[in-house]
Amino acid sequence: MDNYFNNTALVRLILKWRVHLIVITIVAAVFGAIFSGPYFITPLYKSEAIVYPANIDSYSEESSSEQMLQLLQSQDIIDSMIRIFDLPKHYDIDPNYVYFRTAILLEYRKNVKISKTPYEAISITVKDKDPFQASKMVEEILNLYDKKVASLHKGKYREVIDMYENQLSRKRALIDSLQQRMYVLGTQYGLIDFSMQSQEIMRGYLRTVYGNNASSINTGGVNELKKNIEQKGGELLVDVEMLQNEARTYVDVKVEYEQVLRFYNSKMTYSNIVSHPFPSDKKAYPVRWIVVAISMLGALLLALLVIFVIENRQAFQKAKDL
Repeated sequence: MDNYFNNTALVRLILKWRVHLIVITIVAAVFGAIFSGPYFITPLYKSEAIVYPANIDSYSEESSSEQMLQLLQSQDIIDSMIRIFDLPKHYDIDPNYVYFRTAILLEYRKNVKISKTPYEAISITVKDKDPFQASKMVEEILNLYDKKVASLHKGKYREVIDMYENQLSRKRALIDSLQQRMYVLGTQYGLIDFSMQSQEIMRGYLRTVYGNNASSINTGGVNELKKNIEQKGGELLVDVEMLQNEARTYVDVKVEYEQVLRFYNSKMTYSNIVSHPFPSDKKAYPVRWIVVAISMLGALLLALLVIFVIENRQAFQKAKDL
């Protein structure tokens, strides 16, 4: 029996059945063109954004692009997209379906693709039967991403702000306490400036006051002040030193607090958009020429297979008759 899979036999076979093969291929092309039309396959339009991460704090050793990718694929953003665009209705999925959650997530992930480009950028692509909705969905994903990152940052900033506020409150209370104590030392004990008053007491005590008023020294006042300094002078020195240190650290902490507060109250974006999404005027799916080409090729191969079977059957029947 001849082997129809060698080149000569194949060429002869094609030439013999060329009319049939041409007709079958043309018919397949026509049907492919028809069945790839919008009546049979809903056309999908693609909208895409290319973005780079910005203003992101590092949580681990992963790159900022990988971090952005993880956040964009988070369940919070997916659930928000499903709710905002009412995707169950849009994708015609019954909420009462027993596997509704699985079905809606599969449909979402089929139409929404988020990936990293070779240049460390992030590509956000949405396919939808409505080109305007596809563009809006890309924009909303970026908007939800900004909100999520802002929420994460504000949560951490809030913790730091509370820490600084508690620290400032304690320092303010300590400063007030020191000021109150120094007020008591000044009003009740006459202690204001330890260094200056010590010198004046020494002069009065030794009667070495400069000028012509040495004879009018208030000895009782000098002795009382000397006694107060002996009793409370050390406390005054400690209070003054502590007040200076606390005032200095209070200012330093307040500067850091105001910086964190500024970031907390700021409205920042966390992506640099390289390519903005827009409503496409050309469908991305299906690609008609690919459908037609596959239909023609498939029909041709199937026709050849059928022809091989027919020819082999005829050859086998002739051999049997002999």
